[in-house]
Amino acid sequence: MAVAFALFLPLVFLHADYQPSVSVGSATLYLSDVAVLAIGALGLAAGLRDGFAPLRRARAIWIAAGAFLGVVLCSNVFGALTAPSYATGTHFLTAAKLGEYALLALATPLVLRHVSDLDAPLFSLTAWSAAATTGALLQFLGVVNEFEGRRPGQREPSFLGIHDLAALSGATLSIGLLALALGRPRRLGVAAGIAGGLGMILSGATTAVAGLLAAGAAACALGRRRVLAIVAVVAVVAAGVIGIRTLDTRPLLDALGIERSHDVATDPEVSWQQRFALAYIGGRIFLDHPVFGVGWQASQDEASYGPYLDDARARFPDVPEVALPAPEHPWGVQNAYVQAAADMGVIGLVAFLALFLVPLGVAWRGGPGSAVPILWLLIAMGVWLGIGLVAGIPLVGLTWLSVGLAAASVSWREYR
Repeated sequence: MAVAFALFLPLVFLHADYQPSVSVGSATLYLSDVAVLAIGALGLAAGLRDGFAPLRRARAIWIAAGAFLGVVLCSNVFGALTAPSYATGTHFLTAAKLGEYALLALATPLVLRHVSDLDAPLFSLTAWSAAATTGALLQFLGVVNEFEGRRPGQREPSFLGIHDLAALSGATLSIGLLALALGRPRRLGVAAGIAGGLGMILSGATTAVAGLLAAGAAACALGRRRVLAIVAVVAVVAAGVIGIRTLDTRPLLDALGIERSHDVATDPEVSWQQRFALAYIGGRIFLDHPVFGVGWQASQDEASYGPYLDDARARFPDVPEVALPAPEHPWGVQNAYVQAAADMGVIGLVAFLALFLVPLGVAWRGGPGSAVPILWLLIAMGVWLGIGLVAGIPLVGLTWLSVGLAAASVSWREYR
């Protein structure tokens, strides 16, 4: 079953624009949903065949995960009851998709019962990451189009999206860091390090650098060997991510004979000012609704952010009007932690943090294989700094997969 699990897994890491889909009303079923449901079915089959003991061994993780999903559901109900303009149906569907992706966490310890079962998924994701990095490199060179057409010489999304490419690449790079720190998995280490490192650079997701730094520190602490090599790899990738956002790539494109279709987006200042402005709005929403928030994903509704727009304009006068939220472009908070606080109050923020910190604590005490979920959880936490709580994206898949691997590592410790 581990092989089937590994074959379905890459389909979770694919942007919606590249997937076939079927819509019924406002609900849409994507290929990634089919993959998640198939992995959930594999977990159920494995549990019926071999028992559900691996789930019972990680109660703390399931309590934290269940609490987070419960808060999301309650926040959905709260928004519907307190705000007449709350899009109950739309927000309920996104909450349901978030719960659907939790099947990845439940299925993982049931299917991957031994640490050796982890080999197939790691190989599968490394191969998928290499393909994604190749796609991003071709986009950077202007050979193939990305979502908005041919835009060479800038950060690229490949077939995932900017932050999702960073998440997949960061997870793959972690395999390479662990190969340096622990001496395993040796066969995949070099390929994973190259594919993941270059993919992170091409994504240009600067907030993901925080997760990379944390993952690098964890790799050093777990392995305590080749520390200088790990530091060097992390430093090179971090510098590359920052460089692709700040350096003018036009001389490189000219030297390669690549024609620019339009100006290359190399000004990170506006991007960061927008992030600060959106986080400011989210923070104001939280301060005015500190306990329960305004409702799941309601921070992107005009009724929630509208009262703070004038204050945001005054505090961030250099931010262009198009960078601020409006009905035609409801940017949202674009920081999962701030959004969790704005949408669900302090209760939601604590529940969201516990979704990561509890599995991290469990895995840190784990045995063989526990290093993988530790680094993957740290990578995911970093990437979530740069994107809002969007259900059904590859980053959600990585988050729940990492939670499931942390739960699986408890059984791996007992089987040692």
